[in-house]
Amino acid sequence: MALVVTGSMKLLRKLFDRSRIPHALVTPLQCLFLLFVSLTPLAVAQQVSFRITLLRPVEELRAEALKSKPPAEEGTFRRPDLVELVKLDPTIKLDVRYATTNNFLGTPVYTQARAFLERPAAQALVLANHQLRDQGYGLIIHDGYRPWYVSKIFWDATPDDKKKFVANPAEGSKHNRGCAVDLSLYDLKTGEEVQMPSGYDEMTDRAYADYPGGTADERARRALLREAMEKRGFKVIPDEWWHFDYKDWKLYPIINVKFEDLGQ
Repeated sequence: MALVVTGSMKLLRKLFDRSRIPHALVTPLQCLFLLFVSLTPLAVAQQVSFRITLLRPVEELRAEALKSKPPAEEGTFRRPDLVELVKLDPTIKLDVRYATTNNFLGTPVYTQARAFLERPAAQALVLANHQLRDQGYGLIIHDGYRPWYVSKIFWDATPDDKKKFVANPAEGSKHNRGCAVDLSLYDLKTGEEVQMPSGYDEMTDRAYADYPGGTADERARRALLREAMEKRGFKVIPDEWWHFDYKDWKLYPIINVKFEDLGQ
């Protein structure tokens, strides 16, 4: 709120620094304006990612992660078949935060803003997107397949009290298998991402899939997203309303291929 008020005061100075407004009216008008700001929902608040205090610089961690190897796995797995989501359905929007500074680390981790899933999961996601379009919404993707080395960066950078929100690279994650997706909804009329009970990657209890707070509309949109995804074989995880795992994730191996090596 402090940032909002500071920005509002700058706007006020521009609005009220005019000779045609009687000086006696400026203070009352300022008060009314600030009251309006304090009662108005912060429409862009969830667009700014939650931030952590890094344990070590990301570039240092990246160098180590790229030299490391994923855990050895036993068993027989399907051959990976990663599909770029927007090539299956161009109406799916992308907001790949990890390719920008707008993420919980505060620095880019991906070299390209792209999103992939294993083909069956990608096809199921497209069906969910089509279903939601009938209700005025589309899917906006924050993350899909995640190379293993990126999971290691996340783990090594995150303080212990927040580690439940990131996957242990010693075990690998469903993102590493191309069978997990982080996503939300956007309004087809405005093209803007909708408000949910928390922002993406927010490491608080507001992020829980069953968090009872927020507005009724936010909870309803969260439930709509969950219903559409679960109908197509995905399951939400308890700590993050935006994170869904595909039912067949156990059939795929941990992958550590960079986006730029997946072709165009």
